[in-house]
Amino acid sequence: MPQNTEYKATDSEALPNAYKQRLNSWAIARLLPDANREIIARFRSRSDADGYIQHLRQVIPNASFMIVFDCQREEAAI
Repeated sequence: MPQNTEYKATDSEALPNAYKQRLNSWAIARLLPDANREIIARFRSRSDADGYIQHLRQVIPNASFMIVFDCQREEAAI
C-alpha cells in the first residue's frame, strides 16, 4: 500500500527533510509511450513495492509498470 501522505506530524514528530526524503526510495513507475516514466507510488521496502505492483498489474493489465530505486524526489501521481 502507498504510504499515507496526508498525515501531518507535529513539530516534535517532524523528521529532518533530507532523512524523510530517503525513507521512501522504492517506487513504482508507469512506463509511458514516449520513453518517459511517471512515479505512481513510493514505498519504504522492496517487498511492499512488489506486492503493490502485482495488484496494479491485475487491475490495469494493459499498462507497463516497473519497480525502481529512486533517490530523486518528484510528486507521486496517487
